[in-house]
Amino acid sequence: MFLGMRLFIAFFVVVLPISLLTAREPVEVIPPNSEIAGEGPVRRYDWFRNLWKNKRTAWAKEVEAKQGSLVFLGDSITQSWGDNLKGAFGKTKVANRGISGDTTRGMLYRMPEDVLALKPTGVVLLMGTNDLEEGASPEVIAGNLKLLIKELKASSKEMPIILCNVFPSHESKKRSAEQIKRINALYAEAVKGDKQVTLIDTWSMFANENGNAKKVEFPDLLHPNAVGYKMWGNTLRPVLELMDLVEVPVDDFKSEEGYELLFNGKDLTGWGYRNKRTLAKMESFDGKVTSSEERYYAKHGRLVVTTPPEGRSFTQLWTTEEFDTDFTLKLEFRANANADSGVFIRRPQLQCRDYLVAGPYKDLKNYKPGDWNEIIVEVKGRTARCTCNGEVLEEEFKLPKSGPIGLEGDRGQMEYRRIRLKR
Repeated sequence: MFLGMRLFIAFFVVVLPISLLTAREPVEVIPPNSEIAGEGPVRRYDWFRNLWKNKRTAWAKEVEAKQGSLVFLGDSITQSWGDNLKGAFGKTKVANRGISGDTTRGMLYRMPEDVLALKPTGVVLLMGTNDLEEGASPEVIAGNLKLLIKELKASSKEMPIILCNVFPSHESKKRSAEQIKRINALYAEAVKGDKQVTLIDTWSMFANENGNAKKVEFPDLLHPNAVGYKMWGNTLRPVLELMDLVEVPVDDFKSEEGYELLFNGKDLTGWGYRNKRTLAKMESFDGKVTSSEERYYAKHGRLVVTTPPEGRSFTQLWTTEEFDTDFTLKLEFRANANADSGVFIRRPQLQCRDYLVAGPYKDLKNYKPGDWNEIIVEVKGRTARCTCNGEVLEEEFKLPKSGPIGLEGDRGQMEYRRIRLKR
């Protein structure tokens, strides 16, 4: 009898999935603070205990089915996006691991079972707002974030980590603009220079002139509505597409007659680095899909200016050819939240940004945040007329007699496609 029992136990252990063996069994009762890493509040209200138990019990049954998911870890803002994030990312396998009311310390405790056990392809983090309501300082919140990222990086040195800024809220919710700005500054400092972590400015895109949430997107000044979720999804998608974490739509664009493509959509042929002062040619990227330091990528038919891990980094990519005759330049760009870039026309820079947030053209009516926008530059002699989606940016943009076309990298992620020119 004992031999049979031992054989049964041995067989059971062997056939258990590895992911279940490497994680703790999800607990139904929130453990005492002495058993939870980090600092600050852990919520224990009755409603929260029940939600914690119900959510984690259900998730424990999904571990195998959710292997290799793109995981979203957070609180009620994440939870309320729905199990499949309302289809924002198509057929991508996603796992929503948000629990309403949770704090950074609670997320740190449950991460092994709720996140790491799924062996995620990537992890999107949004957290910290509930800690404020419970009286935690921004420094404590940022300290817990560092522990979370450390644990994620220990599980995989390649898995992308996407960190979202804490959304704006309101003093009436015990979440002042000053506190949230301080948290976000500490978050930026915590991940500065870390190439595995991409920080997305999901604060500036939502904040009003006082740094608070707007009711048109946050009716209760805390949780986004459908408009807010769409904005969040739109600013996540370009970053996730670059990382191949979500489906990427195929661009079947065909250039108009008379136009030549300056970017072939496959590599950086025809582009390179120049001396910033003299514009003398320095380094060609013909046949290469990335620039030497990987700031610029040719991927999915787009010329991508990546998010610099140091926060801001000024680089300039130029065509190897120079243009001294009249021409029409057309291109499309998609700016991540508060991204800052630019298009150089012979040499002067036409600001190309997330315009409504970063400016300078904040009054555009046709600009589409988080979507593709078209710029047309018509050069005649030494001036250019520049428009975005048909609205005038510059009526008489002053130019030198000759020079190349260029793109700038500053902050955030920018994408350019369909870059073409008619002489």
